[in-house]
Amino acid sequence: MRVLISTPVFPPELGGPAVYVPSLGRFLVERGHTVEVVAFCSDPAPGGYPFQVRSITPGWLPLRYVRAFFAMWKAAGRADVVYVNEHLALLHVLAAKLRGKPVMIRIMVDGAWEIAHRKGWCEGDDINVFQTKSYGWRVKLTRSLQRRWWKWSTHVIACSEFLRQILVRNYGVPGEKVQRIFNAYHGPESGSLRETPAEARAQLGLAPGKRYLLTICRLMVWKRVDGIIDALAGLPQDVELLVAGDGDMLAAWKAHAGAQGLAARVHFLGNVAHARIPLYLRAADVFVLNSLYEGLSHTLLEAQALGTPIVASDVCGNPEVVVEGQSGLLVDPRDSAALGRAIARYLADPAFARQMVEGGWKGRARFERSATFGEVEQALQRVCGRA
Repeated sequence: MRVLISTPVFPPELGGPAVYVPSLGRFLVERGHTVEVVAFCSDPAPGGYPFQVRSITPGWLPLRYVRAFFAMWKAAGRADVVYVNEHLALLHVLAAKLRGKPVMIRIMVDGAWEIAHRKGWCEGDDINVFQTKSYGWRVKLTRSLQRRWWKWSTHVIACSEFLRQILVRNYGVPGEKVQRIFNAYHGPESGSLRETPAEARAQLGLAPGKRYLLTICRLMVWKRVDGIIDALAGLPQDVELLVAGDGDMLAAWKAHAGAQGLAARVHFLGNVAHARIPLYLRAADVFVLNSLYEGLSHTLLEAQALGTPIVASDVCGNPEVVVEGQSGLLVDPRDSAALGRAIARYLADPAFARQMVEGGWKGRARFERSATFGEVEQALQRVCGRA
């Protein structure tokens, strides 16, 4: 097949699609397919991939989407199938439709909710509450457009059963059109990391004699890093927080850490090269994901595979990765006291932490690259009539 893939983020930026798309592209090339990628990317000429990447560099967002539309329209002429990884997918799907090419779209979020939440159109409601309410004309229009691009698509992939049910139950997408395919783990095996935690900290320039919490995310309001900062306030002075990622809330959360008297214990690292993420996970005592929303988190899969104890929010797709009391701890993302207690439990009981890590390893087969990407390959073949 000749496969055209779109993505809203691409390395060096962090984010699920920035992990997923390069890994899937390599897999498909290894399987004998031709791949081309159109990516929103800060690097104007991404290199080192076994496929061509057309970068849509930063700029005024509406113009950026117009540029992406024409890049997709041009590249779709060379493709057998278009695989869209976007939550704002209208122009990407339209470009393929105008070329008469079949489209498969991957859902990582209810895009209408994400847009409404960022723009303040839904009163701060989380994704579950959003499904139960009506809002103003902007949300109605966004929902209508989203239904339109799903209708134009031949097939839809949802990265978690949580998201699949939103499409089927709340948007009326036929169940047979929506397939759940989990995200895959893309990194090294735990045994391949030779560094001890102390050695990893030394390589990263982290202070000895400290204990480290790590979170990796786009700094968007629903990621609730402020809740982790609040939990840190109740933990011993030798515990510090590493925040890998960038985004809209960086300045606000730096200010929040300062207001809490924690500026010296909270380290905002910016976007960390994905190749260095395993080293940070090895250095960390606990990985924390406190978001109000996750489709199916790539960073949870990475932490699980590399043996870092996990505390995650008990929402959306997270319980499909982390089983409470078997492979990690789940908490209410709005309850910073509960988050602090969960972290403290790990720090006080290394044997329990090891038990949770081992439980995570037992369930990893569901997220193996060969299995999940094999399902994606088969779906693409069906969509373009090659099955």
